[in-house]
Amino acid sequence: MPEEESAGRPEVSRRRRANAPAGSKKRRDVWVTVEEEAALIARAEREKVTVPNLLVSAALSEGTDSPTERRGIMAELMQLHNLLARSSNNINQLARHANATGEVPVEAGEALKHLRSVARRIDAAIEGLM
Repeated sequence: MPEEESAGRPEVSRRRRANAPAGSKKRRDVWVTVEEEAALIARAEREKVTVPNLLVSAALSEGTDSPTERRGIMAELMQLHNLLARSSNNINQLARHANATGEVPVEAGEALKHLRSVARRIDAAIEGLM
């Protein structure tokens, strides 16, 4: 897919798993009842993944999080990453001003308080993954 087409679309919305470097090595057939098949299809549609992806994710996940929950966690971590980058840029600008003028800007205290709250959110997100 050319870069122009995928610009602005997050990679986490992909329904299929990424191709393995050496290709697919093993295939497993799973026999299910009609009711189980209907439940699998319904859940896969809710999670926006394929049935095989749902089965593999469920079987190999360490926790009980679903693909949708993992996408939510990824989105939160990306948001926190961007927030931390912007906050760090603000702190750098305040430090540059303080070094140039010898005066600490009034906004420095509030900026540091905000940076601490971002750090607490990151800690909470990491704890949520464990």
